[in-house]
Order: sequence, then structure tokens, then C-alpha cells
Amino acid sequence: MRPAVGEVLHFSEDPTIEIFRPYVARTGDKITPYVWAVGHDRAPDYWFPRQCPRAMAWVGPNTTPEDRDRIIGAGSGTRVHAVEYGWLDAIRSVELYAYRLPAADFAEHDAAVVARVDVRPIGPPERVGDLFALHEEAGIQLRVLQRLHDFWAAVVSSTLEFSGIRLRNALP
Repeated sequence: MRPAVGEVLHFSEDPTIEIFRPYVARTGDKITPYVWAVGHDRAPDYWFPRQCPRAMAWVGPNTTPEDRDRIIGAGSGTRVHAVEYGWLDAIRSVELYAYRLPAADFAEHDAAVVARVDVRPIGPPERVGDLFALHEEAGIQLRVLQRLHDFWAAVVSSTLEFSGIRLRNALP
């Protein structure tokens, strides 16, 4: 599930959204209201239930072969996503939807894209489907761990590029 040319995606467990209005995320440090979405490269970051903590790492231009092999694994691709065992049932059963939004309404902002105006979806939301199959088809290793924190510590101290989402929901 990736956006087509001229589109960005917003992932949600709510299939009834008719219009996206800018808002200030209560957990964010920004005071400007935005509509948040993602492009092609960051769409896999959201192939999870919304509240699921996940740690993600991928090979970037400055990644050393040693860090790639140590964290992702030799010959194991270029990207890994890690979750905790306690989230497996939610990942299997979540009904996740993707809304296709017009990219022209958005500007790049960190790893996402944002709009400051109301945005209407291009069409009805699409059911994302099997999240495990999406990872497999994309060649993204999905690792299941007891706890994310040791993995996360290794990732952030490496030369890999990374993103952590909802890590506050991870086990201590």
C-alpha cells in the first residue's frame, strides 16, 4: 500500500473520514495545526495499528557495512521493522485504511508531509489488508522482540537511518 504519483497517504483505523482538517497533535511539540500524511518511502512506517510501538531502521548513504550486518543482518535486505510480541494479535486483526490525498496540498515536513488547509480524500478509503504480507512483499524484515528498547538503543547509536513511532507505548 503506497501512494501513486501525485498522491500521499494517510493511514487510519477510521473508515468514515470525509475531510481532513488541520490539528495540533497533543503529543507533538508543534503549535501549528497540520494534516499529516506520508509519501512512498515512509508509507511502510504506518503499516501497523496506530498505537503500536515500532522501531524501524534502514540503510542510508552513510551506513557502514558493519552496522548493516549487525542490526539488519548480512544478506537480510536493507530495512527492518521491530515490534513487541504483545502487539502481534493487534497487527493480525487491525482494520487499517489508507486515504489517498492530493500531494499538491502538501509540503515536506521532516519525514512526513503536511497541509495547513482542509483536505478531501481523492476517493473512498482503501482497506490496507494483511500487514505481514505487505512487509514481506516490500522486502522489509519484520522482527518480533520481547522489548524494543535494547534494539532501539543499538539503532540510534548506529550509522543506520531510523524512525521510532509510539515508543512511549513500548514495555519498560
